[in-house]
Amino acid sequence: MKKVAIVINGAGGVGKDTLCDLAAEHFAVMNISTITPIKDIARQCGWDGRKDDRSRRFLSDLKRLCVDYNDFPTVWAMEKYREFLASELEILFVHIREAGEIRKFVDATGGEAKTLLIRGGDRMKKGNYGNVSDDEVENYSYDYYFTNDKTLAEAEADFVSLLSDVLK
Repeated sequence: MKKVAIVINGAGGVGKDTLCDLAAEHFAVMNISTITPIKDIARQCGWDGRKDDRSRRFLSDLKRLCVDYNDFPTVWAMEKYREFLASELEILFVHIREAGEIRKFVDATGGEAKTLLIRGGDRMKKGNYGNVSDDEVENYSYDYYFTNDKTLAEAEADFVSLLSDVLK
């Protein structure tokens, strides 16, 4: 069975989760984010789950601290990657925002992971989110790019086609 890990990135609001959900209707998918274990820590600090600019900055800063301390997000993601490899799943989506963190994960997989940037959405056109995780998503040379600016049905067909090509 062909398997692929795809680091998926894009600024907040471009539809990454929606596209991953659509992919799960066509492929056996695992969808993770390196911010997930950071959110668990943030909740202990009083974060209420909001996705506003202030919260995004808090999560971004907290993730940076965890990276600097013991590389926790990459260690966590590699545990999930090993679970994926041992499973019957076809696609592992790994949401990672920061270019250096993307490179670390790709390198940790021996270069097997592919990278994908999602562009589009109204919010992205505003440009400045006020945190490095969102503001610097373009600072990486991705393997694939997908512009999410069509109807949901059109986006689904195009995204499934892209993923089918990646799996070949």
